[in-house]
Amino acid sequence: MASNPAAGFTCQANGQNTPGRVSGSGPSCLYQSESDPDVVAIVKSLDRLCSRDEEERASALEELSQGILECLGLDRPGSARLSKQTLLHLLRLSRSCPLQEVRGRATELLRTAQEQGVAVPRALASGPSAFIPAKQMLKEESDQDILIESFLSLGRVDHIAMVMALHPAYLSCFLRTQHALLELDGPLPRHWRHYIAVMAAARHHCPYLVQQHSAGFLQAGGEESWLSGLEHAPTKLRSLQTLNKLLAHRPWLITLQHIQELVCPGAEPRWSLAELIHAVVLMAHAHSLCSFVWGCGLNPEPDHIGGYTFQPPSPSHLPRSPHSPAHEDGRQELVDGAMEVEVLMKRMVELQQQEEECTQEEMVTRFERERSESIPTAVVRGAPPDLVLHLVEEPEFRYEDFAPRGEQAPPTMRAQDYSWEDHGFSLVNRLLPDMGQLLDEKFQVVSNLTYHRMAMHEGVDTHTLRKALWNYIHCLYGIRYDDYDYGSVNVLLERTLKVFVKTMACHPEQTTARIYHAFWRHFRHSEKVHANLIVMEARLQAALLYTLRAITHYMR
Repeated sequence: MASNPAAGFTCQANGQNTPGRVSGSGPSCLYQSESDPDVVAIVKSLDRLCSRDEEERASALEELSQGILECLGLDRPGSARLSKQTLLHLLRLSRSCPLQEVRGRATELLRTAQEQGVAVPRALASGPSAFIPAKQMLKEESDQDILIESFLSLGRVDHIAMVMALHPAYLSCFLRTQHALLELDGPLPRHWRHYIAVMAAARHHCPYLVQQHSAGFLQAGGEESWLSGLEHAPTKLRSLQTLNKLLAHRPWLITLQHIQELVCPGAEPRWSLAELIHAVVLMAHAHSLCSFVWGCGLNPEPDHIGGYTFQPPSPSHLPRSPHSPAHEDGRQELVDGAMEVEVLMKRMVELQQQEEECTQEEMVTRFERERSESIPTAVVRGAPPDLVLHLVEEPEFRYEDFAPRGEQAPPTMRAQDYSWEDHGFSLVNRLLPDMGQLLDEKFQVVSNLTYHRMAMHEGVDTHTLRKALWNYIHCLYGIRYDDYDYGSVNVLLERTLKVFVKTMACHPEQTTARIYHAFWRHFRHSEKVHANLIVMEARLQAALLYTLRAITHYMR
C-alpha cells in the first residue's frame, strides 16, 4: 500500500507541519505545491517505476531524474524547488527499493538537491526493525525476488515485508491475502476497508498501521475528517466498535446477540452477512498484524511521521534507540544461551519418544493450569499519541487473564466442537469467496514452515515446538484440543518465551526489546521472526473462530 502521510503540508520546521519556509539549522528553501505541473509529472514517473517492463522502468527513471533536475533549476542558481511529497518519495526509494538502479538514483537525486540548498529529509532509523540490527537482516539473506515482486505490485516495500522476507514462502501468501482483503472486489468499498483497519490498529495503539491505512484510506477517496475522530465516520462504521474491541482483546465474549445487533432486519444501520464477514476478517487481520509490528519492533517507515527529520544529524548527540536492550556480559550470555538450546533439544527428543498416555481428566487439568498460569507482562507504555487515541473508544478495555477454574472462568471452546478446518473455513468461503482459501493457505504455510534447524543445529524436527507455540496461544484464548497434552507447553516453552509470546499476543503494545532479547538468546533473528509469525496467525485464527461461531449460531 502506498503511503503519503505528508500530503497537504508544504514544509516542516522542527518536526511541525507548517506552510512556508523551513527554519532552523538546515538551509532555507521554498517547497513546491503538490499540484504544480512539474510535481504531477514527477508523480507519474514514480508510478511508472513499478512497471514490469525493464525498458519502461529505465525510461521512467530518466524522466524522474530530468523532472527533478528541472525543479532544482541547476541552470538558475537559487531557484531550487521540490515538494515535500517528492522528497519523501525519494527518501523511501533510497532506503527500501529492492531495485538497485532505482535506489542508487534516488540517493543521487537527494544529494544533488541538498547541494542546491534544498533541506532534504533523512531517515531516523538504520533499518526496518529496532530489535534486529540492519546488518543482521542482510546476513540472514531475505529473499530479494519476493521484495522486487512486492515493489512492482504495490509500489513500495514496507518494513513488514522486509522482515517477513526472511520467510519468503509465508510473505508470498500474506501479500496475496492482504491484497485480496484491501484491493480486490468485495462487499465493502475500498476506503471503508482501510478505515476499518485504522479502527482496529488503534485498539493496540499502533501508529505504524494507523498511518499506513490512513494513507490508503485517503488514496482510496476517503474523507480526511474521518481520521480526526470516530464521531466523524458514518454510523454504520461506528457500529463496529463493540465487535472491534472484543475481537482485539476478549473474543471469547462475542455472542449471537452481537451479530444480531448488526445484521437482523430492523438493525439500524444494517450490515449484510457478507459485509460483516469482510469487516471481521479485516479487523482480526489488523489486530494480529499489530502483534507482528510490535513483536518485531518495527520502526516507522522513512516517509511516515516519526520516521524522518529535516534536521541534520548531531555527531556529538547520536540517538540511542529506546528499544535497545542494555547488554550484560556477552560471553556469559553466549554460554547460557548455548545451554538453553541443548536443554530444549533434549526435551524435544524426549517428548517425541514419550509413550506415556494421560487420562482425559489429566489433560483437562494441564490445559487449565496453562490457561490460568500467572505470566507477568511488561510495564504499560506511555499514553498513545493523539493520532491513535481519538480513534479508540473505551481505551481502558484490554485483555484479561482467565480466572482459575471454578472462579467464573469463561467457558472453554473445544476445538472438536468448532474448528477452522470443519466449520470456519467453509463459512468464510461461502460469504466471502476465495478468502477462506487464502486464509487457510496462510495458516497451513505458517504451521508447516520449517528449515529443519534450530540455533546452531541442523537436521532438527521442530514440529513439537511449533505445535506447542500454536496451542499455547489458543490456550491463552480459551481454545482446548482434547488430543493435545498441554504438559508439553510447559516442557518446551521456558518462562522468558512465555512472557514474550503472551505479551505479543495479548498486550502487543507493551512489547519491549528486553522481552524480545530475553528468550532464545542463541537463536537466529529469523527464527524469532518465525515464532512471531506463528503467534500472529494463531491469534488471528482464535479471534476468527469465536466470531464465526457466533455467526454460525445466528444462521441456524
